Amino acid sequence: MKGSQFNRRKFIKDTAATAAGLVLLSGLPKETLAAYEHLPQKTIFRGPETNLITGSAEPRLKFGVIGINHTHINSMVDAVIRGGGQFVLFYSKEPDLAAAFAKKYPQAKLAGSENEVLEDPSIKVILSSIIPDERAPLGIKVMRHGKDYLVDKPGIITLEQLAEVRKVQKETNRIYDIMYSERFENRGTVKAGDLVKAGEIGKVIQTIGLGPHQINPKTRPDWFWDKKRFGGIICDIGSHQFDQFLFFTGSTEAEVVSSQVGNVNHPEHPLFEDFGDVVVRGNKGMGYVRNDWFTPNGLGSWGDGRLTILGTEGYIEVRKNIDVGLPDKGGNHVYMANNKGVQVFDASKEPLPFGEMFVNDVLNRTGTAMTQEHCFLATELALKAQKHAQVIPLKLA
Repeated sequence: MKGSQFNRRKFIKDTAATAAGLVLLSGLPKETLAAYEHLPQKTIFRGPETNLITGSAEPRLKFGVIGINHTHINSMVDAVIRGGGQFVLFYSKEPDLAAAFAKKYPQAKLAGSENEVLEDPSIKVILSSIIPDERAPLGIKVMRHGKDYLVDKPGIITLEQLAEVRKVQKETNRIYDIMYSERFENRGTVKAGDLVKAGEIGKVIQTIGLGPHQINPKTRPDWFWDKKRFGGIICDIGSHQFDQFLFFTGSTEAEVVSSQVGNVNHPEHPLFEDFGDVVVRGNKGMGYVRNDWFTPNGLGSWGDGRLTILGTEGYIEVRKNIDVGLPDKGGNHVYMANNKGVQVFDASKEPLPFGEMFVNDVLNRTGTAMTQEHCFLATELALKAQKHAQVIPLKLA
């Protein structure tokens, strides 16, 4: 089963870390705990109705999980719980992943099969971080069972899958949302969105999205190295940057101007890609995307993700995960220069509204967290850029 796992040791380690964190937090003074009250809805430690780990509100709908092959599923579950979701049932075909996941979320029952989750009439939404090439087929099953779907990126890995997903989504009128976590789960990016919405840098002209990642080859499963399973570097990591390009420029139409991909330093994995970049042009702005697997082990983060937003009256840079000039202060730093001057924001206490908005969308049949058109267009751009990319001939190894 080696090919069906994803960093199992990290998954199990994360579960243990969460339990340890609860012990530490339980002894903190009230004034320290008050620092957590920036979270949306009911906040952490606010009262007995609140989940200790996630700061969740009173449950408004029940949800389940199928497939936990990437640890992104943890933040997805936490977001929906914060928004008022009640996690009741999950299924994983990998026993070790299921055991660790059950310890982290003891409120959820382990199902005996995928169909048990799909056919539970009380469940309104299903979340998944199953292996990427299985995500769209699962989403089609979910929608045909009358449920909404929130899936880890890349949520779709071929244009053929996208066409089928669009067809079934239109037929069923269910929600098929992709968790673009570099926007939804990054507080610095949320702060940048507020600044742009307030008109602080005028009209947005261009975004530059950089998505470097640390590779940690010993922890990676077999499917990680096969682009037929993960879709390719632009399809996978780049989906985040296309989402942000559309969001910040407000573009509703866009085309890929040029793209290139390559495997420049991993010849032992010939089906892998370690570099890709794209130029994209929309009806309300332009964008540049770069993704790579060259984050050095000494950085102290899985990647120095950055977003630059150029406007007619200023610009913003988001240092998402780490600020190398301030290594002890982590990420979520937002820098803005406009006609008024220069400002620096520590966005580490910004609320994360996605979970509440997503739950509202499920209950109200709306698209406040992300419209269906936006979700599919971001994916379409990534898939077209991937499919038509020129192959870089550079070989360094």
